Amino acid sequence: MLYLDFEKKIEEIQKELEVAKIKNDEAAVALYQKELDSEIKKTYSNLTPYQKLQLARHQDRPHAIDYIDMIMTNKYEIHGDRHFADDKAIIAFMGYIDDQKTIVIAEEKGRGTKDKIYRNFGMPNPEGYRKALRIALLAEKFDIPVLFLIDTPGAFPGIGAEERGQSEAIAKNLFELANLKVPTVSIVIGEGGSGGALAIGVADKIAMMKYSVFSVISPEGCAAILWGDNTKIQTATKALKISAEDLKEEELIDDIIDEPLEGAHRNPQEAANNLKEYYLKTISQLKQLPKDELIQKRYEKYLNYGKYKEE
Repeated sequence: MLYLDFEKKIEEIQKELEVAKIKNDEAAVALYQKELDSEIKKTYSNLTPYQKLQLARHQDRPHAIDYIDMIMTNKYEIHGDRHFADDKAIIAFMGYIDDQKTIVIAEEKGRGTKDKIYRNFGMPNPEGYRKALRIALLAEKFDIPVLFLIDTPGAFPGIGAEERGQSEAIAKNLFELANLKVPTVSIVIGEGGSGGALAIGVADKIAMMKYSVFSVISPEGCAAILWGDNTKIQTATKALKISAEDLKEEELIDDIIDEPLEGAHRNPQEAANNLKEYYLKTISQLKQLPKDELIQKRYEKYLNYGKYKEE
């Protein structure tokens, strides 16, 4: 298990605890366990925005495919945009979450070098967003709720993507998903970057996992533009207000889904159970609304985004 720089003391105590267990020293085990619990509580109750960003990008953090495997049954994958290609950065499955038939559309970053390249590091091309929209409209046709899982550093900025209409594909998704006639829930599970996240982020309810981030630009990009200095990443992270708590306070998201205290990567199943519970509860509420009211509430939700103050 990879420990982050701010977790080094936790790592040291954990190693001492393991040694005590090997020696079967019960007194030492009890002492180190108490010390470990105290250090974990102290560390994770005072996380900085940059530390939350590190957790959101942790190499062991559950990805979309992991959550899908843990919460869905009788599932099968849906491929292709029917125009150009099957973008591997966007995955889609139809199946069941408990007894609720659901279509899940998600961004997948991949694990390991080969898989990351295969998934284009979770950065969709325009055909990926057209694939997402095609499948969302399929869900509408058969009256199936949609769960979007966001986890991307942003839309792919390559020349080919621009030539094939990257901005138009994202814009069309924003327009069409705003009018989708089925209940939709969008959850940021890791990193929600710019338009790449927004393209599958228009939904009746938007939630974030506790240690996920959601921003208009990456902290690295912000630091480069504003200061031309990569050492300003921590300053940029704080200024951008990208944490779940910040965005909930600004009323830009609806809910925060709890994670294990040390992050979803320490107990993926617990995180998946929390995500599933939130989704099922939310969909149950949304299904009570008539279609016209569902769309109207969604419209009003986005119309009221943002705050301003008159001097």
